[in-house]
This record gives sequence, structure tokens and C-alpha cells, in this order.
Amino acid sequence: ELTSQEIQVLGLISEGNTNREITKALFLSEGTVRNYVSSILSKLGVSNRAEAAAYAIEHHLKDYL
Repeated sequence: ELTSQEIQVLGLISEGNTNREITKALFLSEGTVRNYVSSILSKLGVSNRAEAAAYAIEHHLKDYL
């Protein structure tokens, strides 16, 4: 299960944001965002950001933001 912060990061990934853009939007360090992205990929069982974004769109995760 994704944390609320991971859902926010995933939402921004699904909008096409880079890690740097996510750091600015959520006031996090780049290392923290990288850790969140890695955790998200692992929890969703996907291998890259594109697959994670597709998962977010398919499962309507935007509704939870």
C-alpha cells in the first residue's frame, strides 16, 4: 500500500514531472524524491516511471489527491 506522500509523488509522475520538478512542488530534497520513486516502483511491481504513470492513470489515483 502506498503512503499518502507516495501517492502525491506518483500523481506528479503521472503528470510527466521530473524528480527536480517534484522536489520543488513538494519541498523535498532530490534524494528523498528518488527514494519515494524507488519505493513506488517496488510496491507497484513496475520497472520504470512510465509503467508507474500508466498504473496511476488506470487506477484513478488522481481521485485520491
